[in-house]
Amino acid sequence: MKICALIPAYNEEKTVSHVVTVTKSLPEVKRVIVINDGSEDDTSNVARMAGADVIDLEKNSGKGAALKAGFDECNADIVIMLDADLIGLKKEHIYSLLNPIMNNEYDMTVGIFNEGRNLTDIAQKISPHLSGQRALKGEILNKIQNLDSSGYGVEVVINRYVREHGQIKKVSLPDLTHIMKEEKMGFWKGFKSRIKMYMEVLKAVFLFFID
Repeated sequence: MKICALIPAYNEEKTVSHVVTVTKSLPEVKRVIVINDGSEDDTSNVARMAGADVIDLEKNSGKGAALKAGFDECNADIVIMLDADLIGLKKEHIYSLLNPIMNNEYDMTVGIFNEGRNLTDIAQKISPHLSGQRALKGEILNKIQNLDSSGYGVEVVINRYVREHGQIKKVSLPDLTHIMKEEKMGFWKGFKSRIKMYMEVLKAVFLFFID
């Protein structure tokens, strides 16, 4: 069984190394791919130094396009998706995502932060379906369309397809969190980026949910 991990990253030089290192420590994971989405910092080199294969996109194309580039490259039985800005990631978190898929109990798992930080815990309780931490069967992933144009709505597109064609399990990821946009970019720039993210999510809902 071939298992591949995909880590889309934009300006994540401070955190991507740890995410790659932990993921590579799982013997079941045969390949870790970081998709560098036009970063302006040293994300690409840091990811390579940590042992990841890196796909460098020439310009910032959005999360959906970045993940689609990774999907096209990995050709795996199971695909793990992880954010590059995770704080506190452990092997146990990844196994929580993987095991229900490896045991053929579910078609996709979605990881929910729990007891990490209040703000990120609350955000995921409000919109758990937007979590970037997940694992799913490659055979299902290969059938999902419109990923490259979905931007931050990529999880919405994936969720809809798997709900209609498979089974989803939510799993708790205790003591895991991530750096919020407002912390990485400064309040106003991060806030504008967050609004852009929500707009892309809403766009995905209207384009791909309403026929």
